Amino acid sequence: QVRLVDSGGGSVQAGASLRLSCQGSGSIFSSSAMGWFRQAPGKEREFVSVISWNGDIARYTDSVKGRFTISRDNAKNTVFMQMNSLKPEDTAVYYCTAGPSTWAMPNTWGQGTQVTVSS
Repeated sequence: QVRLVDSGGGSVQAGASLRLSCQGSGSIFSSSAMGWFRQAPGKEREFVSVISWNGDIARYTDSVKGRFTISRDNAKNTVFMQMNSLKPEDTAVYYCTAGPSTWAMPNTWGQGTQVTVSS
């Protein structure tokens, strides 16, 4: 089982950047697909991005393509999401996730980190 601790959220102005980090523990981190979901107030949790165990495959929801970049460092059991050109609609709690593949639903979740973007 992978344990996840996500961090890096904050309050920024529109157009700014943030970098989320997720520290994982457990022997299967390096073989897990890692990703990010988010949940805005009053909305359902939604997929944001995912990266394969070796970093070869990365997928994004359409609304963040070209602005967000997911990456990972298996030597440090860490996954990152660089978020540029942030918009107010990116405001949400962001959750790091781990799962068996980039196409499967994740089976492990972080505690969440708040991102607030003001106009």
